[in-house]
Amino acid sequence: MKTRLLGALVGLAIGFAAPAFAQQKGRAEPRIAQERDLLRFPDELAEFDALHQKLEEAYNKNDASAVVALFTEDGVLVTADGVFAGRQQIEKSYADAFKRSPITGFVCSHERHHLNAIDNAAWSTGEWASAFQGQTGPAFARGYWSALYVPDGDAWKIRLLTLTGYPQAAPTPETK
Repeated sequence: MKTRLLGALVGLAIGFAAPAFAQQKGRAEPRIAQERDLLRFPDELAEFDALHQKLEEAYNKNDASAVVALFTEDGVLVTADGVFAGRQQIEKSYADAFKRSPITGFVCSHERHHLNAIDNAAWSTGEWASAFQGQTGPAFARGYWSALYVPDGDAWKIRLLTLTGYPQAAPTPETK
């Protein structure tokens, strides 16, 4: 009896293991993304420069609606204030920021550190600088940005934008 039960259990184990083993054997190899540097292609570079020019214009007008129009519907904005997903949240974030500290001058570096395509998407990094009206008067900030773009209709749109500020220097005893 024990031998038959053991034989049945072994048979079941082999029966369940065989399909799983076969699935592993026939599993597709991981796909490697095809990446290309776009900085060498003036036409491609011009498309992204035009997108960033529109972004600069919208920032300089403190126009949250114009900024969010450059994002995909499911876009994501990552800033020191938080992570904002979807056009509605992104627009509210910009509207609040523009109200709190209106921008008086914004520049997004056109000398990118990177502009690469990965399959049907692209990513880029660079620097930004902004003058704005702070709570105590005019202020200035600088930082880095990174973006992921995807085609949306006939244009590229921002799927993910990350904005970070330059690290602030620690106060020295003389400046306290």
